[in-house]
Amino acid sequence: MTLNLRLNQQTHLLEPVHFLPSPHQDERPHDAHIDMIVIHGISLPPGQFNTPAVEQFFCGRLNTSSDPTLLAIANLNVSSHLFIKRTGDIIQFVPFNKRAWHAGESHFAGKTRCNDFSIGIELEGTDDTPYESVQYQRLAHVVQLLMQAYAAIVPERIVGHEHIAPGRKTDPGPFFDWQHLKGLIV
Repeated sequence: MTLNLRLNQQTHLLEPVHFLPSPHQDERPHDAHIDMIVIHGISLPPGQFNTPAVEQFFCGRLNTSSDPTLLAIANLNVSSHLFIKRTGDIIQFVPFNKRAWHAGESHFAGKTRCNDFSIGIELEGTDDTPYESVQYQRLAHVVQLLMQAYAAIVPERIVGHEHIAPGRKTDPGPFFDWQHLKGLIV
């Protein structure tokens, strides 16, 4: 299942990818340089896949009537640049030149506020479920495009949410195969 992706340098969007603009974004600081990718795992409601809840959540329109567990996050303002579903479908919520609100309180290599200089990619999954092969393939393709567009992104700066917010976050979790991903992007 190949997808001819390209990064449009004018719009800072992947093409052909569905763009669903999130209101949860803003400008990066003027001195910020994109030099990191943060990989996350998400499922909404927790443990459920292929629902519209993640898209609703990132766009500030979460339907809490579908599941009571969603009430706890209904007022959070969260987004990610990309969401890769278990089917391999990709949705973009924030142009790469803008700051998505995915990392929260975070630090990496002596710097705080990782949202300022990172690109956030959410994978549909949980900490205790293996990710799908097509998700790794699409993620690797996207990472390669981003590494070409942003030369400061090197393999050592492709990290998980768990690495930049230890003790607070655990995703993408122990079932995420870092070696497999690195083998695909070399």
